[in-house]
Amino acid sequence: MSKQREVTRLVTAHRQTEGAGFVVRRPYPTAGLALVDPFLLLDEMGPVDYAPGEAVGAPDHPHRGFETVTYLLEGEMEHEDSAGHAGALRAGDVQWMTAGAGVVHSEMPSRNVREKGGRVHGFQVWVNLPRRDKLMERRYQEIPAARIPVGRSEDGLAEVRVVAGEALGARAVIETRTPIYFQDWTLRPGARVSLPLPAEHRASAYVFGGEALVAGVLVTDGQLALLGKGDAVELGGPATASTPARLLLLSGVPLGEPVARYGPFVMNTPEEIHEAILDFQAGRMGDIRR
Repeated sequence: MSKQREVTRLVTAHRQTEGAGFVVRRPYPTAGLALVDPFLLLDEMGPVDYAPGEAVGAPDHPHRGFETVTYLLEGEMEHEDSAGHAGALRAGDVQWMTAGAGVVHSEMPSRNVREKGGRVHGFQVWVNLPRRDKLMERRYQEIPAARIPVGRSEDGLAEVRVVAGEALGARAVIETRTPIYFQDWTLRPGARVSLPLPAEHRASAYVFGGEALVAGVLVTDGQLALLGKGDAVELGGPATASTPARLLLLSGVPLGEPVARYGPFVMNTPEEIHEAILDFQAGRMGDIRR
């Protein structure tokens, strides 16, 4: 018999600016919650409606020692890096970038959005790399919306897009360095799902639309529910709700390793952070050639 996880804590995201001035809602890291191992950061970008000439993003910046996941819900983004990668993200697309030993990266609203305006909404999630992989070769996994597996409950009230892990018979196509679940759930009023979750995972659920029932607790827009131990979790949509709930379910095997972080660098020791800064300043992470 499965042991259902319970909500151990609710955290309300705060708003702040990042990059060149775009606004995010961030449940962590904060003063009261540094990380949810192995996840280092959870930012909800927007939703924001830009007028022509207003859109801003994250121009050239370095990364080392972790992975960045960009999941776009609405709008268009353009990216390029010092390894020669370049491309575009549209609604529903995922970019899973393993920075490894180091890369200089740029992520901006598309030229069309910058010039004509438009709506942008999505997520940026940072996933820590274990010590053995901190300096691995950088790589990209870019998955268009059409390739993200979708699962549905038998009654059709619950639907999930599976970026990592598996749910409702759908299994992700993305390979992760650490066992991880990254799932976008839509829960219509009256939906009820009991989802198996590996007991060794640390799990949380972030609601970004409407209200959801997480382990029987009502979680509202902008709140993160931290989950306790168990091997399953119940998700649902309140029967009295007027709109579907949207939430991200994130879980993974904790690394349990020391975390030293400074801006865009995440290593295990302060000495490794210092080395990363020196390598970036010396140009050893390259630059973006346009």
